[in-house]
Formats: sequence, structure tokens, C-alpha cells
Amino acid sequence: MTDLQISLIAIGSTIVVGVISYNKWQEYKSKKSVQRAFSSDHDDVLMQSPATDGAADVRHEPSFSIPAVSTADATEASNPATDTAADASAATVAADAVPMAVPAQDLPVDPLIDCNIPLMLGGALHGEQILPALQTLTQIGGKPVHFIGLREDQVWEAVRSGSTYTALQAGVQLANRSSGLNELEYSELVMRLRAVADTLDAEPDVPDMPEIVHIARELHRFIVDHDAQLGINILSNSAPWALDNLHTMLKKQGFELRPDGRLGMPDGDGGNLFLLSTNAIPGTPTTARLTLLLDVPCVALERDAFGAMTACARLLAGKLGGSVVDDANQILSEEALAEIAAQVAEFYDDMHAAEIPAGSTRALRLFH
Repeated sequence: MTDLQISLIAIGSTIVVGVISYNKWQEYKSKKSVQRAFSSDHDDVLMQSPATDGAADVRHEPSFSIPAVSTADATEASNPATDTAADASAATVAADAVPMAVPAQDLPVDPLIDCNIPLMLGGALHGEQILPALQTLTQIGGKPVHFIGLREDQVWEAVRSGSTYTALQAGVQLANRSSGLNELEYSELVMRLRAVADTLDAEPDVPDMPEIVHIARELHRFIVDHDAQLGINILSNSAPWALDNLHTMLKKQGFELRPDGRLGMPDGDGGNLFLLSTNAIPGTPTTARLTLLLDVPCVALERDAFGAMTACARLLAGKLGGSVVDDANQILSEEALAEIAAQVAEFYDDMHAAEIPAGSTRALRLFH
């Protein structure tokens, strides 16, 4: 056998081995892609039994009935929002993966009310490279999605231009007044988050769907149980009031007209202490009834919104020649108002015990 033949055989063998190796590598890549697409992290909700939500998806109508929540009940109601948050954090953040040592109130991703999903980057990326991908995923099912990034100095912050990040974390809000995050919404989140991750050469660490959906339902149950709105009415003692004159007088008392047609009493920080509705039928120039409405979980305790609303109701009744009444047109005595004020104070204590103080950023996000 000549040297040429030996060389040709060697070259041919090398080519064959290379082709086989390449095919094996392609097979491995395909297998990995299939496993990722059909892994347990991305459950097929169409193959699951429909789950029932124990919390009714209704809001409390304006009334003087605050959900009766004892200290024991408050603890039980708050546990899903606090204890399960720790479980979710443990499930989504590996000990050697993405450190989370940041105050929740300083960041748009809150471990108590968000499903937090780490994304490990293949290498450091500038904020300018990351932001376009993140802007494709801002909400799921009406629930906001936020992202934070880990800078090279190990500080977490909302992703912005001008910084460089070595890891990301996504957070989708678990519940709001409308509903808790459900299976279909979670599946959509996973699908869209993986598209974002592929764009950034990142790998998301997605927690199990049943655990997250359970936490979302418990949080939504807490929202429903604490969705209290209080209404106080002023009923005319004689003729109805002319709306034009009424609006002029109400604005002098400090009310401001909102885009939805209601009048709001400003709190001095861009929000409202309480609202006022004239209850006027469209096209009618008069009304005989005004309603002051307080959205209790959305106003902080220290603002004493119920006290301010009660004082305003007495003032308006005196100026307009009306009476302060409940929804059934029964006169509200000082004793009845004092009893309601005590119930409001207990309500605030319950929310504080659940680490969701009324009027806080958490409360405003949840009761939206």
C-alpha cells in the first residue's frame, strides 16, 4: 500500500468521524430543544383538570359593611401572602444563582406579591441591549410584568440605559381586584418570557405552575376579603339641588372634578382621600342625594380618611339642608359613625398584620 493510499484512507476516516460527530451534535441540540419545549416547567394546561377558585370575583358594593376579620382570621388570611412568598422565592431563586438582598419597596419586583423568575445571562449586557426585549413583555392578563437587573457591583435596580447587568429577574403580579394569575396566563407568561430569554441569550428558571397558581389564588382571596368601600350619603330634606350650583359649591369646598365625572377630595400628594358622586341621572339638572365614597385599602391610616369624610358629610348636610344617612336612608347617628370608625381601625390593623398596609405601594398595586 502506497503512502498516497494510506493518506487517502486517513483523510476519509477523519471525514467520516467528523460527519458522525456533527450528526450526533445536531441530534443532541434537537433533543434538548424538544425537552425544553415539553418540560414540566411549561405544563400543557389543556391536559389539566379545570381548577376552581374559592374566591368570588366580585367587589363589595359601597356600604357600611366591612368584612369582619378577627386577629386570628387576619393571620390566616395573611399567611398565603407572606409564608408562600418565601416558598416561591426559594423555588425561583437558587442559592448559588441570583442573590436577592434588596428591599422590596425600592424595586418594581416585590417578592410578596409577584411571581419572581430569575434569568441567567450568558454574559454581561448593557441596559440598551436589554430594554428592547423587555418592552415586549409588560403585562399578562392585565397584571403588570416588571424586570430588575443585577449590576456588576451586585446591586439590583430597575433595568435602565447606562448600566451593565449580569443577571435579570422578572416579576409578574400574582393578583389584582379582578383575578389571580391562572394557568392560561402563566403558560402565556412562560412562553413569552422564553422568547425574551432567547433574544438575550438567557435561561429562565421557571417555577412550577401549580405552586404559583395556588399562591395567586390565595392572594386574590385576601384581596376579595379586604376590598372594603364605605359610603356615606347626604339626602336632601326638601327640594333637589341644582347641579350647576352644587358643583360650584363643592369646588369651593376643595373637591376636584375627575375624568370619570366624579369629584375627588385631594390628599395633597396626587391622590384622593375620598370621592363624591352626585348620583345624577344623565340629562337631569338636579339631584337629591350625594354619596361620599372611601376606598379603604387604598388610603393610608395616618390620613384619617374616614374621619375627614365624616366631617365633610356633616358640613355638606349643614350647608345644603340635608341629612347624613346610610344606603337605606336611615339617619346615621354619632354612635353609629363611631362604631364604623372602630371597624375601620380594626381593618387597618388587619392589613398591616398582613404586611400590606392600606395606602402602601403593595396595596395600591393589588387593589387596582
